Amino acid sequence: MVENIPVEVARRIKLVIVDIDGVLTDGGIILGTINQVETVEFKRFEIQDGLGLKLMKWAGLHVYLVSGRRSSANVARARDLNIEYREADGGYKLRVVEQLVRTHNLDWSEVCCIGDDLPDIALMRRAGLPVAVGNAVPEVTRLCVWQTRRTGGHGAVRELAEALLQARGEWDALIEQYESKRSEMPVTEQPSCLPRL
Repeated sequence: MVENIPVEVARRIKLVIVDIDGVLTDGGIILGTINQVETVEFKRFEIQDGLGLKLMKWAGLHVYLVSGRRSSANVARARDLNIEYREADGGYKLRVVEQLVRTHNLDWSEVCCIGDDLPDIALMRRAGLPVAVGNAVPEVTRLCVWQTRRTGGHGAVRELAEALLQARGEWDALIEQYESKRSEMPVTEQPSCLPRL
């Protein structure tokens, strides 16, 4: 496994597929009920991962969140980030990603997939840049070209975004662009609950 993503591999990438459970989250799911009838699901998402996803999108990459299970929490997070989301019918992520590869008229060598567990193996075998999170299972790490130091749900996707965009030579310009846009945003009024300064 290499320490840095190879430049020639990084520059080919046009599509980034991000698993959710165990990659954007630590894999934990909190279940509860409302009035002992309706089941509700909660997940914790790392905020730095969200910005990493947006930076990859700003760089012109097609970025998709792909899950093998139905989850309203996944839908909410994707909507919050304005990132495309796909649920795999019956957990077969390969079918979903094959369709995305065809839709964007790409070759698998132009695809980066980041995963953590056995359902990601089929994608890892085909992707031009298979990436494993720091705590991925051995079956996944054996297939990856690059592995994050951070674990799933704790900044692994942000680490991928930085490494991929640095290898492509785009990181510094994107950070300048981001900082410039944030500096231009109008100052909003403080919420009424806060004291005026």
